[in-house]
Amino acid sequence: MTVRSALVTGGSRGIGAEVARRLAGEGYQLTIAARNKDVLTDTATRLHDETGVEVNPVVAQMNDLDQVRALVQAHADRFDGLHALVLSAGTGTAGTIADMPVKTYERMLDVNFRAPITLIQAALPLLRKSAQDEPHRGAKIIALASITGVAGEAGLAAYGATKAALISLCETLSLEESANGVSATAISPGYVDTDMTAWKRDVLDQSAMLTTGDIAEMVLAITRLSRNAVVPNIVLSRAGDQLWRA
Repeated sequence: MTVRSALVTGGSRGIGAEVARRLAGEGYQLTIAARNKDVLTDTATRLHDETGVEVNPVVAQMNDLDQVRALVQAHADRFDGLHALVLSAGTGTAGTIADMPVKTYERMLDVNFRAPITLIQAALPLLRKSAQDEPHRGAKIIALASITGVAGEAGLAAYGATKAALISLCETLSLEESANGVSATAISPGYVDTDMTAWKRDVLDQSAMLTTGDIAEMVLAITRLSRNAVVPNIVLSRAGDQLWRA
């Protein structure tokens, strides 16, 4: 029986932690990455205690590309191959195009696009190996994008632009790598109830937001598909009378 492994960035809390929990429940050995060592270690310990799987916590700043590459190496040193790469780490700052400082959108570019493409480049040899070892299922890359990468929203131009780049990256990667058994899917939700959306709670009740479980279910569904099924992008809109809105 194949022992699968996954690497989840942003894995200490929010969507990433819930995805890691679900993957652990499926028997995946895990590397989880985040920037806060204490929170990351607590999450890793909890996941191991709950499921018994091996969980490797690796502290990594997504705006430091050397640390990003070292993260993949840390996974390779611990596990044989890589069956699922989940890119959940992200950052966002609201602001108009006219007034946004350079350093603000540069950080979003670093974390939301430069880190993912660097991770993918570093991880591809591992993903191809696992796809070859398990030819029916192949290996999956799943990137947490945003509905603002599909339909713009005022005040979120820079954030949405980085997520649009991530969606395009996933589509092109599948064109280039699916013959090798490696495909990529972007998941593009509206507002999800996490710490990252706390700034919206004065105008949007938490009960109206998507849940981290909604996103984790999509991730698990992708990991269960055969290598012949390529899903470029999944958009999750919130319930209500308007589609294509965050």
